[in-house]
Formats: sequence, structure tokens, C-alpha cells
Amino acid sequence: MIDTPSDTPTPAAAAEPTPNVRDRVIEAIKTVYDPEIPINIYELGLIYEVRVEDQTKVFITMTLTTPNCPSAQSLPREVEQVSRSVEGVESVQLELTFDPPWDKTMMSDAALFSIGLY
Repeated sequence: MIDTPSDTPTPAAAAEPTPNVRDRVIEAIKTVYDPEIPINIYELGLIYEVRVEDQTKVFITMTLTTPNCPSAQSLPREVEQVSRSVEGVESVQLELTFDPPWDKTMMSDAALFSIGLY
């Protein structure tokens, strides 16, 4: 009998977790940067919630650094676009809120460190 490679995954390959839709959406959002602060908006703390229903419908709640943010039109649109680009995502609903208002305590430790506040 000759051994031939099979398409059956090895135990090690089968054990590798596949990122879920929420994780992939968050990774996509991390590619969006605030134009005035060199930090992605996820680490900046502008994303309040990412929720996925039925593995295809994404709901995002986000804020801006101020209600008069110059990027008020572009950032939400960019978040929606990168989220839609995630494989398997069929719809994205984005809610922009200012409650609670954003402040620097919402930034991740890595973000604070990168701008010298930590």
C-alpha cells in the first residue's frame, strides 16, 4: 500500500481557530486611522460596539473625538466600507453616537503609549 497525502486536515491544522466574523471586522476597522492622530480608530476608542447577527449582519456603534470633528463624514463611511469588505458580511448598520462623549480614557494602553500619554 502506498501512502499518499490526503485532504484530511492534520490534528494541528484542525486545532487552529478560524477568526470569527466579529474578529475579522475588528481587524478591518483597525486599518482605519484618524487623520489628525496617528492611531487606528479602534485603539483610539472610537468604536463602542461591534455586534454580529447570523454571521452576516454587522452592527457598529461608534463616536468621533468631537461632534465637530472634521472627519465626521469620512470616518463612518470608511468604517462601513472596510467592514463590508470582510468575507461573509452581507450588511453593515452603523450608528454614530456622542453618548458617552469620547475622551482619552477610552484609548487603549498601546494608543496612550504611542502618543506619550502612558
